[in-house]
Amino acid sequence: MSKVLISDAMDNIAQKILSENNIEVDVKTDLSVNELIDKVKIYDGLIIRSATKVTKEVIEKAENLKIIGRAGAGVDNIDLTSAKEKNIVVMNTPGGNTNATAEHTLALLLSLSRRITEANSTTHKGSWLKKNLKGNEIRGKKIGIIGFGNVGKRFAEMCISLNLKVMIFSKYFDSIKADFPQYISTDLNNILKEADIISFHCKPNNDGSSIITNKEIKLMKSNALIINTARGNLVSENDLYEALKNNRIKGAALDVFEIEPAKENILFGLKNIILTPHIAASTSESQIVVAEMIANQFVDYFLNDKINNSVI
Repeated sequence: MSKVLISDAMDNIAQKILSENNIEVDVKTDLSVNELIDKVKIYDGLIIRSATKVTKEVIEKAENLKIIGRAGAGVDNIDLTSAKEKNIVVMNTPGGNTNATAEHTLALLLSLSRRITEANSTTHKGSWLKKNLKGNEIRGKKIGIIGFGNVGKRFAEMCISLNLKVMIFSKYFDSIKADFPQYISTDLNNILKEADIISFHCKPNNDGSSIITNKEIKLMKSNALIINTARGNLVSENDLYEALKNNRIKGAALDVFEIEPAKENILFGLKNIILTPHIAASTSESQIVVAEMIANQFVDYFLNDKINNSVI
């Protein structure tokens, strides 16, 4: 009988599906790296979300591990090179978090534009800053969307329905732009110069460097907003701090960080930024979807010798 470890919290439908298909499953969350190294040896499969870090050391000690499943899209927390060297299958669940992440991005945009967090905190304190909290409407604004995967595509649909002018920077989109005449395909520099809002829905640079640094920020409008719900470090946090502190751009909203969990961060305390703790995909609905998806993919692998959504 195959044995699977679920090491991150997720909907119990995953455990139920595995058990119903005679796959032994243990749920042990909040393991340290050393604890995971010690326990992973006996398992054939490992299911994670974003909290577990599947490092080279973990993979080297995983004597029986055949498959790693990410209940979600991003696999930045898995050492793919080491997994490939040991012929371990790594799979994810693309699309399961799409709508949740797109909706969170929209929520951040609206909150940032209308200064919702500032209005909420000051009102709770008994201040009535009605005249001091003038916001901006997003209708008619130019938004640059970086990346056109599942989330970028869904967010673009939301934006066009709200009458924003949508610009897309994506090599993939450039090849299919004829199918989306409502969007403008353009390059990064044009987005930096023209967009009122820039939203990230892409992977990091191959070398891990930031897409947006001080050099790129200098090209942006002084009233521009930056939103990142994709990956940490797409925007240099140090350079963003300087830009926000000196009002070179108007505001930003981040759900992802260079180092997570973000217990300390240079951006903490700035008034013109909204920060959320990597919760864009955290809805009841999406968590059921990704847990069900990854469990069924594991069933297919162990019972039917079928690989779905492999990333390597």
